[in-house]
Amino acid sequence: MPRFSANLGFLWTDRPLPEAVRAAHRAGFDAVECHFPYDTPVEALRAALDETGLEMLGLNTRRGSLPGDMGLAAVPGRADEARGAVDEALAYAAAIGAGAVHVMAGLASGPTAASCFADTLRHACAAAGDRMILIEPLNRHDAPGYFLQTTDQAADIIAALDLPNLKLMFDCYHVGRTEGDVTTRLAALLPVIGHIQFAAVPDRGAPDRGELSYDAVFRAIDALGWCRPLGAEYRPEGATEDSLGWMRHLG
Repeated sequence: MPRFSANLGFLWTDRPLPEAVRAAHRAGFDAVECHFPYDTPVEALRAALDETGLEMLGLNTRRGSLPGDMGLAAVPGRADEARGAVDEALAYAAAIGAGAVHVMAGLASGPTAASCFADTLRHACAAAGDRMILIEPLNRHDAPGYFLQTTDQAADIIAALDLPNLKLMFDCYHVGRTEGDVTTRLAALLPVIGHIQFAAVPDRGAPDRGELSYDAVFRAIDALGWCRPLGAEYRPEGATEDSLGWMRHLG
């Protein structure tokens, strides 16, 4: 039976992050995750997590300081800023007990970008201790020009770097948009997957509609022996509470 994590980058965005944690707890989620918590005082978020007993699974490095930035780790000429974003994210994660940091690659391409990304990931994994460092391919429709575009590319990077705490964030939505064959890709990549997320394909809405049957996907994930919470990273139409019917059906 699947367990679910509420991604508070998309769910309950109408309230401060600590209140979103409390709302996720009331709704029955087993964990939470977020995108960019840095404007929230650590003490307030930590208090909400302690109060609810929910674990914060992970957070993202900052997008960057310039308009249009989507991460820094693979962007040539911005290595110091990229490392600073990693260090900031790891410090925040440690303060709230989050187990993973997603290092955002940014808009870049080519061999120099690949070298920058590898260097940043080596730094991140060395500094992370027992925390996971995650990398996530983003689909070309939503993130044109993003350095990391496919699960094969991500798997090759993970294999080449051979760092034990470097893992793949497998987002069924992104894979469904550009690669397809989601359950086969899940099975093939299971050894390097650190976290799984989901949303409807192609509109990134709640997972009870669209081209991808999450009844089948969640059964396949169960059959693989996956037991960690799955990240609900979808855009609700209207109030988040009104979008949660899928939890009763799919959970």
